[in-house]
Amino acid sequence: MMKFQGDHILSVSQFDREAISRILAISAQMTPYAMRQKRCLVLEGAILNNLFFEPSTRTRVSFGTAFNLLGGFVRETVGQENTSLSKGESLFDTAQVISGYSDVIAMRHPKMHSVEEFSKGSSVPVINGGDGANEHPTQALLDLFTIQSEMSPFNKGIDNLHITLMGDLKHGRTVHSLSKLLSLYNNVKITMISPKALQMPDNVVSALSNAGHEVIITDEMAGNLACDIIYQTRIQQERFASKDEADLYRGHFSLNKEAYKQYCKEYTVIMHPLPRDSRPEANELDTDLNDLDNLAIFRQAQNGVLVRMALFALTLGVEDKLQQHEKPITWHTNKNK
Repeated sequence: MMKFQGDHILSVSQFDREAISRILAISAQMTPYAMRQKRCLVLEGAILNNLFFEPSTRTRVSFGTAFNLLGGFVRETVGQENTSLSKGESLFDTAQVISGYSDVIAMRHPKMHSVEEFSKGSSVPVINGGDGANEHPTQALLDLFTIQSEMSPFNKGIDNLHITLMGDLKHGRTVHSLSKLLSLYNNVKITMISPKALQMPDNVVSALSNAGHEVIITDEMAGNLACDIIYQTRIQQERFASKDEADLYRGHFSLNKEAYKQYCKEYTVIMHPLPRDSRPEANELDTDLNDLDNLAIFRQAQNGVLVRMALFALTLGVEDKLQQHEKPITWHTNKNK
């Protein structure tokens, strides 16, 4: 079994099903702290360095929030131009220095496999917050946590589900990582809806097929949305050569309330890694879905804090000490009402 303590979290390929179950179970234990029902200071005095060399809102802030909620301190570097990397310093040298200032590092970088390269120079655990079009392992874990949570009221687990992935499946690292994790489960049906030019990479499709899952590849929404989960992604403009090229595919798979009622099951849950593109020419998830109970995109984003808290606890070896470091909340927010 994966030991976690002191380990880097670089790829979903590191995990077996037992490791994932452990992460999801500890994530659930973080709920009272994330909901501000209790405080937990198990990482008091520890330092997270958040190195984000590519734009990010939710991932960067949720990593910092997760560490703060466990009592730790956060140092942030945003933008490669603000670091010695812009002066020609290697990722290895940067890692050697920054890890000396840190107890754990979270990193996002636009270049594929760059976080792994960085980790080779680090003396502390490094957690991949997204490396180009390659992987986004913590997003995949929070997606699994969300699927499990959203299906629980229907007495369903991840095994035997029907999941539809829709949008830019070629460049969407979130769906790449999620698909790799789904390969560990049993009898999952995966429908992939995308323009032909933006289909899921062959190696990801093969991994699912080889695991015994049914995979349907199509470019049609009609007749393909009657599933348990729809996972919508945006057109990844930053992965295209130009905005004009990205615009060729924008807005092809827009889901609104009318389409939901026409094609989906009554309980179909909608997920999206965010940000959703709400501009009229894209409008991938219409705002008319905002009052739909089954729109889980904001619950999904909040789940990122739980999962990242769990990963910090595991990599720093404190997952069994949470209750020993609990304190009462001394302030009040709307979350406590």
